Amino acid sequence: MSLLARLVALWLVGRQLGPGAGMQPAQTLTCSRWGTPSDGGLFEDGDVIIGGLFNLHYMPPVKDQRFTLEPDNKPCTGLQNLPLQYIYAMVFALEEINHSSALLPGVKLGHRIHDSCALPAWEMQAALSLVGGDAPTCNLDQQETEVGAGERRVPLIIGGSSSITAQILSRFLGPLSVPLVSYTASSPSLSDRRQYPNFFRTMASDIYQARAIAQLAIKYNWTWVGAVVANNEYGLMAVKVFQEEIQGAGVCLSFVETLQRENIVSDASRAALAIQASTAKVILIFTWYTDVMELFLQLEKLNVTDRQFLASEAWSTSTDLRQSAFSRKVARGVLGVAIQSSSLPGFGTFVRNLNPSLRPNDQVLKEFWEKEFGCSPGIGATPSSSSLPPCSGTESLRDVKNLFTDTSQLRVTYNVYLAVYAAAHALHSLLSCPDVSSSPGQNVTCSLHTQIKPMELMEQLSKVNFTTPQGEAFYFQGADVTAKYDLVNWQSSPEGEVNLVLIGRVDSFDLHLNESAIQWSTGSSQVPVSVCSERCPPGTRMASRKGEPICCFDCIPCADGQISNTTGSTQCNHCPSELWSNAERTACIPRQLDFLSFNETLGITLTAVAVSGVTATTAVFVVFLYYRQTPMVRANNSELSFLLLLSLKLCFLCSLVFIGRPSAWSCRFQQAAFGISFVLCVSCLQVKTIVVLAAFRSARPGAEALMRWFGPRQQRGSVCLFTSVQVIICIIWLSLSPPEPRPDLKIPGLQVTLECAMASVVGFSLVLGYIGLLGCTSLLLAFLARKLPDNFNEAKLITFSMLIFCAVWVAFVPAYVSSPGKYAVAVEIFAILASSYGLLFCIFAPKCFIILLRPEKNTKKHLMAR
Repeated sequence: MSLLARLVALWLVGRQLGPGAGMQPAQTLTCSRWGTPSDGGLFEDGDVIIGGLFNLHYMPPVKDQRFTLEPDNKPCTGLQNLPLQYIYAMVFALEEINHSSALLPGVKLGHRIHDSCALPAWEMQAALSLVGGDAPTCNLDQQETEVGAGERRVPLIIGGSSSITAQILSRFLGPLSVPLVSYTASSPSLSDRRQYPNFFRTMASDIYQARAIAQLAIKYNWTWVGAVVANNEYGLMAVKVFQEEIQGAGVCLSFVETLQRENIVSDASRAALAIQASTAKVILIFTWYTDVMELFLQLEKLNVTDRQFLASEAWSTSTDLRQSAFSRKVARGVLGVAIQSSSLPGFGTFVRNLNPSLRPNDQVLKEFWEKEFGCSPGIGATPSSSSLPPCSGTESLRDVKNLFTDTSQLRVTYNVYLAVYAAAHALHSLLSCPDVSSSPGQNVTCSLHTQIKPMELMEQLSKVNFTTPQGEAFYFQGADVTAKYDLVNWQSSPEGEVNLVLIGRVDSFDLHLNESAIQWSTGSSQVPVSVCSERCPPGTRMASRKGEPICCFDCIPCADGQISNTTGSTQCNHCPSELWSNAERTACIPRQLDFLSFNETLGITLTAVAVSGVTATTAVFVVFLYYRQTPMVRANNSELSFLLLLSLKLCFLCSLVFIGRPSAWSCRFQQAAFGISFVLCVSCLQVKTIVVLAAFRSARPGAEALMRWFGPRQQRGSVCLFTSVQVIICIIWLSLSPPEPRPDLKIPGLQVTLECAMASVVGFSLVLGYIGLLGCTSLLLAFLARKLPDNFNEAKLITFSMLIFCAVWVAFVPAYVSSPGKYAVAVEIFAILASSYGLLFCIFAPKCFIILLRPEKNTKKHLMAR
């Protein structure tokens, strides 16, 4: 921009040269300084002059001055009260400093305050005039660094009424190293010291107010927020920062509508329709108050009155907006961020004591007097005021109520005040002013140089760190100051007015709210709700919808064994293994122990079947005992038959041990009883089969001595031997690693089966394996003896019984493994009963049939017949 600044300066000089300038010798070329459109500003001489640029008027002359720098000496019109207060805040601060013995002693600060008429081009021209000095002519033969006679250049300017203007001024003043201190420019881009090294501001960056509004949305769980922003850096930056701040906090933007100043009516209408169509009840508006006024007008037409608006500082304190009729209907309970308000002791009195008679050279005050009282002060009357009647002299500002005299909440005004004090402290350091406190009662002065270099002043300005007369610490962080905002609320009064109420503040990143003082859009203290989807109740979790923001979701019940005990849970948590979810899926409760009991249908049925088996076995035993002398009983080794019946009865009875609540003793006893009973049973069958084979072998010549090895004593010994092996296996197993009653927590459900858990699968496998070994051996021997020539060969009956026995236990293994909980116990009981009934009926049913129903066949002759 250095080249651009030089080109503009050369162009300004060239416009001053007359038509015959080219005919003059180069060494005699001179130029005269332009006047500025704000030559009628506010000026006060002093040892050091501080420049000031303010938008005092808002209506430019008829000739458009927006794109030309050449003045036409036509003043602006439309005096604004609030910028007038800014100007006199600067004057007040300068007078306060000039009367201070501690700050810049012996140095008088003057001011040159110009009106830019809200035109960036005029503000730039006034700034160039300030830094160019006040010499009426210049000699082009002189070097750039030389200072003309009587020239008074301004080393610092307080101005830049908008971010765009501040950017332009900073770039133009940058090559000259003239510091620019803005009181309202808030664009984040101005914090870049590489682009704007000479820029300072007493207004916080817009980043912080966007973050503050995002924190409000997060605090009140407004997860579905709409946004209407200005289509420029101010609005688009705010949306970007807002989105960055809410990322990961569960807050989403429902829509983003932009407003263009040139198409404000159509854009406001489109934004109003978007607000009406959206389910978002909280709307962020980041734009200028005039745009908001048009938006509220469109919302009133659509009768949209139930939205909670979040306001940026650009319109949150707008009196015109609050006092409009449609705002009272549409914008109830607005919650906004505002520039921090502060009090200036003595400033209110200073303003109300202003009088043109006391300030005869103050043309700005005269113009305000004419506007406010409709009379001419009669001091230095201007042609524009000659038609007004003279003032009586009794006019006073003490009873005037407007934005100029209202000093209750000073916001931008206080920023101007801070800017002046920052400049004064920088000058104090630059001029090596002495410490007044070290030499009380002595007249001390600063070492005032003939020319203050802006570069040196800029360096000192970046280092200022002082406490204001109000006790507030102030310092610059680069170009910025510590972010401090007020949180304001629009509240309706009983008289129908909308008042601005302070309900909190923002200090850096901390929110301080008096929540009980907030009046919401609902008209009460009830916080409005703005969500895309209602928060999921306990017992459910959020499931995002495909293609929609994360704030829009469905609530899915937690699965069995999982819970969510908070509202808005994103996931369900698994219950510990010993607990299970309740019916509502909101808490983990202890799992209920379940086991095969005598009280349930399955337990009763199995018990009845087992008791029936015991009864049937007892009946057969009684029959065999009664007919023990008959050939049928004696021919089939009655002693082994009685022992077999006893073992079958034990098999039926051991099934009952599996029913009921498992305990330490029952878990040990049931497996031992089961294993020993069946080994005893199968051992008897095996010995009976061996006896049959031995009997027929002994009938052959030379084999008479074979039966000596299978006499009654040997038979009993064999049964005891086979059974003792199982007894030893059970003793070792139950001693080292016995089954223990333990809930089966692997099976899902509220009810958990209390079972006898096998601590050692090897022990249980040995018990079953030994039974299977004896069973297979018995089956093989019986199969070999099935065709022996007796009329009643018991080997056939043993073959069928062992086939059933083996089939049952082969099917038992997969059925037992795949059965859940107590049904595994039921499967084992069924296998015991089925195999027991198979042995009982296959071996003893035919014998009982002959004994009871065919007694004629119960003879030795019939049994021995081939």
